[in-house]
Amino acid sequence: MNKDIQIISALVVEWSSELIDGISFSGVGKINATIKTLEVIEKYKPKMIINYGTAGSTKGVSGLVDCTKFIQRDMDTTPLGFNKGVTPFETGVPPVLNFSKIKNPINKKMSCGTGDSFVTFDDGIETDVVDMEAYAIAKVCYLKGIDFVSFKYITDEGDAEDWKKNCYKGAKEFKKVLKYYDNI
Repeated sequence: MNKDIQIISALVVEWSSELIDGISFSGVGKINATIKTLEVIEKYKPKMIINYGTAGSTKGVSGLVDCTKFIQRDMDTTPLGFNKGVTPFETGVPPVLNFSKIKNPINKKMSCGTGDSFVTFDDGIETDVVDMEAYAIAKVCYLKGIDFVSFKYITDEGDAEDWKKNCYKGAKEFKKVLKYYDNI
């Protein structure tokens, strides 16, 4: 792997026997992902960060996908007059973080809504997939000027038992994607 690229993943359980050296594990959620991303940037000074992990989708998405657009799905300050997903009183950061110009081997450019809750139904979230870390990593990368892409293996349609059964299945596919980055 190119030394200018770092991989952040939430959990070892998402990897099973496909574990590779050099992955930084953040733990679950936006705060843990933010802390780990800042640590990785300080230690390695990467030009790109890749996030790999699991996600759900109530939109019929399946398999391994790339996400290049990120929103904070659990930010809801609509009583203050802001749209859902918009952090109030914040300037300089768009409500949708878009890394679509960065090429990747899948190139479907899906959207990912991140929040600190497990989504069990379609509540009108306008994203292709949902997770618990990608937006946080994307925001740090956006603010630090670092390229970012997230690869998500869709494990479920909002069913925690399906996630448990499928969470390790995408790592093998993701390892194939990593070969794309060997020569960058």
